Amino acid sequence: MSPAPKRPAPSKSVAARKAAPERPRKAASAPALAADDLAHAAPARAHAPAVRVGIGGWTYEPWRGTFYPPGLAHAKELQHASRRLTAIEVNGTYYSTFKPATFAKWRDETPEGFVFSLKASRFSTNRKVLATAGESISRFIDSGVEELGAKLGPIVWQFMPTKAFDAEDFEAFLELLPRKAGSRTLQHVMDVRHASFIVPAYQALARKHGVSTVFTDAQQFPSFEEPEGTIAYARLMRASATEPAGYAPPALDDWAARAAQWAAQRPTFVYFINGAKEKAPAAARALLERLGWSPKPAAP
Repeated sequence: MSPAPKRPAPSKSVAARKAAPERPRKAASAPALAADDLAHAAPARAHAPAVRVGIGGWTYEPWRGTFYPPGLAHAKELQHASRRLTAIEVNGTYYSTFKPATFAKWRDETPEGFVFSLKASRFSTNRKVLATAGESISRFIDSGVEELGAKLGPIVWQFMPTKAFDAEDFEAFLELLPRKAGSRTLQHVMDVRHASFIVPAYQALARKHGVSTVFTDAQQFPSFEEPEGTIAYARLMRASATEPAGYAPPALDDWAARAAQWAAQRPTFVYFINGAKEKAPAAARALLERLGWSPKPAAP
């Protein structure tokens, strides 16, 4: 397999990030998780992989008849997806407030060891002054996310691509983030999408407050060279409609090796997001296969 093009340095422009990922290399070390965090993040069943791999949401019309069998009831789609993937990033929580009963329903419909990442409410992050987000943060956390129990994965706080880094205001926001929802320890991940965040001052703030940072592989968003923090959280956004699995086999081989190296040091989540979204389930399943995971056989 020929080596992929070299990844650009963090200081280069967004346009410079159009190269494909290089072959995996050792990830930067990250602070160790506390014991309760490790217990929360670790796979809950032997059949689950060290790397969680999934897609964004589970309701998407082009997946019907391809990822979902023809005629499958829409109400059964989460059950189907959660038995063929190991995680889902929920986008609906970014736009709407859900009730505790909904989170409990998701928990009960999915198998042991499955994990949901939740995108936090946009009302918390899409504002001029982040220091004023306290009420919105509390409303989201108190909406019942703890009903997911052990299936509650990282909380992703996504910021607008136009939101620039303001150290004082951003630290005020980080100080508002709670450590727990009920009895569940929370894992916070920042999805910062403006080039001004790719600086040591932001990294220092993230370390100080114990939050991780999304690693994004996309043409339009800047990113650090490796996932930052105690969680490796990758959002891959370059799926191609011309590839059966969204990515060429050598690219999937590279991502599998890279994810395995991250997972040797910390809990790791990889999501196939956007790009040719219709290919996301195939890409996720192809990556899981390379990582040695396969769905449990259906009960006779």
